[in-house]
Amino acid sequence: MKLLHQFNDAEIPLCLLFNRINTWQRVSRFFAAVSRLGDGVFWYVLMAMLPVLYGWEAAGVSLHMALVGLVGLFFYKLLKSKTARVRPYNHSGDIFQNVAALDQFSFPSGHTLHAVGFSWVLLHYYPEWAVLVVPFAVLVALSRMVLGLHYPSDVAAGALMGASLAQGSIWLFSATL
Repeated sequence: MKLLHQFNDAEIPLCLLFNRINTWQRVSRFFAAVSRLGDGVFWYVLMAMLPVLYGWEAAGVSLHMALVGLVGLFFYKLLKSKTARVRPYNHSGDIFQNVAALDQFSFPSGHTLHAVGFSWVLLHYYPEWAVLVVPFAVLVALSRMVLGLHYPSDVAAGALMGASLAQGSIWLFSATL
């Protein structure tokens, strides 16, 4: 994965651009809160609430989201250990980091993978949730770069993986019904 590491220098200017607003205290707190909610809190509460809002059959949607999350967790942890890409704040001393990373390596963004994957599955069943989950997923992705935790390519890869896992699971579940 040397190629991935060669992108670090090329992506640092973009990282610095996103990270510049992290020095503004209110913006930093906002994105730190978004990132914390993106750790799973927002999604787990949403999965728990779906059966309350839509009835028992929505438990299947929550289970579908959880399965996509578990498969995503497996793949992103595997990729992180194989690529061992350093985080932007470790690559450049100019990146302001004030939020602790959940793990050591950067590629891909697990937060983004899960935000996109969960949103994709949810919107397949309940498209009316788009007004809430699409902006939230975008904010989660942005938070990873603003907070100096990920390169743009980490976020793009996480989004692509989340969408692919979600769509693949939708095709799989549709074929078995």
